[in-house]
Amino acid sequence: MTDVTAPAVATPRSQRPKGWYKRNEIAVTPWLFLIPGILFFSVYVIIPIFQSFYVSLFEWNGLGDIAEQGEFVGMQNYAELVGDRNFEISLWNNLKWLLLYLLAIPAGLFIALFLNQTVVGIRLYKSLFFFPFVISQVVVGLVFSWFYLPNVGLLNVILQFFGFESVNFLGDPDVATYAIIAAGLWPQTAYAMILYLTGLNAVDPEQIEAARLDGAKGHKMLWYVILPQLRPATFIAFVVTIIGALRSFDLISIMTNGGPFGSTRVLSFYMFEKALSEYGFRMGYGSAIAVVLFLIMLVFIGYFLYSMWRDEREARH
Repeated sequence: MTDVTAPAVATPRSQRPKGWYKRNEIAVTPWLFLIPGILFFSVYVIIPIFQSFYVSLFEWNGLGDIAEQGEFVGMQNYAELVGDRNFEISLWNNLKWLLLYLLAIPAGLFIALFLNQTVVGIRLYKSLFFFPFVISQVVVGLVFSWFYLPNVGLLNVILQFFGFESVNFLGDPDVATYAIIAAGLWPQTAYAMILYLTGLNAVDPEQIEAARLDGAKGHKMLWYVILPQLRPATFIAFVVTIIGALRSFDLISIMTNGGPFGSTRVLSFYMFEKALSEYGFRMGYGSAIAVVLFLIMLVFIGYFLYSMWRDEREARH
């Protein structure tokens, strides 16, 4: 009797045991995309933050190895900041920047509400309002420096036309900081406008119609229906505006170089003066200023992140 062996039955592909990656594909794939970004963020942001803390504990001119050429002074650099008049002026100027820069958010919102309408020439208006966002801060600084020129600047020409005296906006210690902030508000308002225009495109039209049927209009429609849906755009606008206010450097460097008499210094500019300019090369002291600026920024950003997390948690429950 002939022994006939039954042919092997091929296992269907769907029934084969899956490899480790296939079993964990949903959990692993997002991390594969995130790892390059995390590495770059760690190397260029996280590690330098800790290095700044470390360097701030030394008196070092930035030349040679810090362990050999630097002198460990502990918290002495921070103690020196307390009695530094220039640091105090820089800190107060940063607070002025922070408070006044936030005006860009409501200004951007109202411009976005205007540009979100269907009217003749709206594309031209959008282009004009979008223009400040795409030009360099250096160009903005130069344009406003010419705009503020005494006697011949456009702003002073307008003032003189209406019978007012010429004002040296960038030469007056009491006015110069506010003049620079006004220059910075121009592109910052354009950025907030773009964020709100994007947010308005995502507003639920059904909620708008339902609110209209209930009799809501005008400021009530804006406050109770539109603004709650613009919360993500508002959060981003706040974070970006606060960071922009605290790290303001280029406009000050271009328009006044910290003058007149150091009255327009902010922490980032004072840090540069102490650590890297021809008057400084005190890397430890400059790093201490950078650490203070980072901690101030961390407080604001941490608060907004906590607020967003709390609102999301309440929405889930």
